[in-house]
Amino acid sequence: MSSIDWLADETTGKPSEAEQGWQVLVVDDEPEVHAVTRLALRRFLFEDQPLVVHTASSAEEGLAIAHKLGDDLAMAIIDVVMETEQAGLDLVKAIREEVGNHITRLVLRTGQPGSAPESDVVRDYDINDYKEKTELTAQKFHTMMYGGLRNYRDLRVMRTSQTQH
Repeated sequence: MSSIDWLADETTGKPSEAEQGWQVLVVDDEPEVHAVTRLALRRFLFEDQPLVVHTASSAEEGLAIAHKLGDDLAMAIIDVVMETEQAGLDLVKAIREEVGNHITRLVLRTGQPGSAPESDVVRDYDINDYKEKTELTAQKFHTMMYGGLRNYRDLRVMRTSQTQH
């Protein structure tokens, strides 16, 4: 697995790894989900910057990427059920507690909502959104991305202004 698996704005040519973009992590054990996500976000731009999308097929791989990117990780879209029934929930907890990252916007995406009921998960875990895979049309995916990236951007600005005072 490469560090950068794909870029959303491939119409302008692929920027080098050093170029700026919104760092996004997609963690899911289903290759089809990665393909659909790539299709939904292929030309997505936020503030004239593409998404730099990192993919992982397990919570362990996702955690390694989260460690590497730290607070530069803008959003992570995480499947709940992967190698275990709650691998995604364990990953959320590890990102928040082990990595110490409270700025990345975390979205849980599940194909099995009964295994992790939304009301329980939203109450018990520090996540920013919860989506069922079947409800995420391309338009709803874009809406979710705009909201999450705006929130991440604003948190970064607030953090920067606090450290300058």
